[in-house]
Amino acid sequence: MDSKEYQLAFEEAYLSPLAAHSVRSRGRSREEEPCPLRTDYQRDRDRILHSNAFRRLKHKTQVFLAPRGDHYRTRLTHTLEVSQLARTIARTLRLNEDLTEAAALGHDLGHTPFGHAGERALNRVCPFGFAHHLQSVRTAERLERGGKGLNLTWEVKNGIACHSRGGGKIPLPKTLEGQAVRLADKVAYVNHDIEDAVRAEVISESDLPWEAVYVLGRGKSARLTTVIRSIMENSGETLRMAPEVQQAQDLLEQFLFENVYTSPVAKGQEAKAEAMVERLYAYYCAAPERLPEFYRGLLADTPPERAVCDYIAGMSDQYAVEVYEDLFIPRFWTKA
Repeated sequence: MDSKEYQLAFEEAYLSPLAAHSVRSRGRSREEEPCPLRTDYQRDRDRILHSNAFRRLKHKTQVFLAPRGDHYRTRLTHTLEVSQLARTIARTLRLNEDLTEAAALGHDLGHTPFGHAGERALNRVCPFGFAHHLQSVRTAERLERGGKGLNLTWEVKNGIACHSRGGGKIPLPKTLEGQAVRLADKVAYVNHDIEDAVRAEVISESDLPWEAVYVLGRGKSARLTTVIRSIMENSGETLRMAPEVQQAQDLLEQFLFENVYTSPVAKGQEAKAEAMVERLYAYYCAAPERLPEFYRGLLADTPPERAVCDYIAGMSDQYAVEVYEDLFIPRFWTKA
């Protein structure tokens, strides 16, 4: 039995009847020859991991803009933590870990520079709106590989597109693996944002609401263990936590919005970042011929506003600053 046959046999023998089996995938937009070594979901995971958009995540903000320190999260480390947590959930429920990992690694591929500040700016100025969960699918399917796209399976794209709640407007993913990513994204960012806020001395662990700490436990490890166990014990055809655990999780998130995300340390540079993104958008919409060659090529079948969003969303924080300085900040010179 070769590697792929073993993987498929393992799925059939071990995975839950509610799991997404590779052989029952809805497939890809463009048919391809099957890989002789990997299942389709393993192949998707590898394509995402080796993509340019994935590598750029290491230079994109998570919460704190331009922090001084090596231990604050970036969009990449957030993605890796989501992947680890989602896979743990999938393993406890005997779901397909390969599908889970692929959707988790791809869920933020289309995120803007400067975190949600950049996303808010583009959503405000683009007539079509902008949402990072949809841009992540577009990045994978339209922008990667020089415009050829990664040609991911339907299940992975659905998990990416539905990983965020969007204020309750985005439907649940169609697979339990996608639902694991959606839960893991929120649980991961609540817990690692607490750690980063403590490191930045915005809050201390003792500031956390006691009602949440009483239910979830003190410290990240205890909280994650409580949440994962609750998901394992309360999930069926939909993944969920026990009501009291979900309430405690929501209380922690509310605490972060009130005490961290709106704090001067977290928000101090966001107005500048949003203004920068808006000005870059206005500049390139007025002169789309000045876009880099690849993005100019999109104009044949893409509205200029969307192509400009594609370009800006793909920027790292530092690259966005460099482009802004090159366009709008005068350079000093001397005559030899």
